[in-house]
Amino acid sequence: MAVTLSEAAARHVSDFLANRGKGLGIRVGVKTSGCSGLAYVLEFVDDVQPEDEVFTSHGVKVIIDPKSLSYLDGTEMDFVKEGLNEGFKFTNPNQKGECGCGESFTV
Repeated sequence: MAVTLSEAAARHVSDFLANRGKGLGIRVGVKTSGCSGLAYVLEFVDDVQPEDEVFTSHGVKVIIDPKSLSYLDGTEMDFVKEGLNEGFKFTNPNQKGECGCGESFTV
């Protein structure tokens, strides 16, 4: 089981953590939300919990809670710029569909 970052995503997270001045990595999780059922949740982590799974990708720690891991296993997180917009893009092999606006997904 693993969750990985692209080089662009790792660079973006590293830069943000450096500007923030603290943090161990980024937590990636899922929550019930939106019209399709699940949405990705991101937050910067200062303390890892004993039950967390920790992966390192391009030198950045990716922290996943045990409940989210089954939904995220095999996911790669990228950071993309499309025109004037930029943000994280998830390639999740467990995803079966997503809503029209792309804010939520199903597994």
